[in-house]
Amino acid sequence: MRRLAQAPNLAIATLWVHALREDGIAASVQREFLGAAAGQLPPDQCLPEIWIEDDAQFTQAQAALRELQHRPQRRWHCRCGELVEGGFEQCWQCGAMMPAA
Repeated sequence: MRRLAQAPNLAIATLWVHALREDGIAASVQREFLGAAAGQLPPDQCLPEIWIEDDAQFTQAQAALRELQHRPQRRWHCRCGELVEGGFEQCWQCGAMMPAA
């Protein structure tokens, strides 16, 4: 097992692990319950960590995590007239999908 990254919080760590698993990478969250020890231990030692179980998948996991952390931010106008910004691919006004680029 190798440590891939520290996450800023448990929610982000869980999202990253689920995304990595969807890509076929065996990953897990470690230190997920150390948040309760914050104040007794240094804060940087209480952050959840992402660990990759198979060392052979580590490079693939690094690339996948980099892609997750740098998702494209878009700005597009929906056919209903709503301006949609950020990483959204669906209009929150009418539910239409983003047109192909």
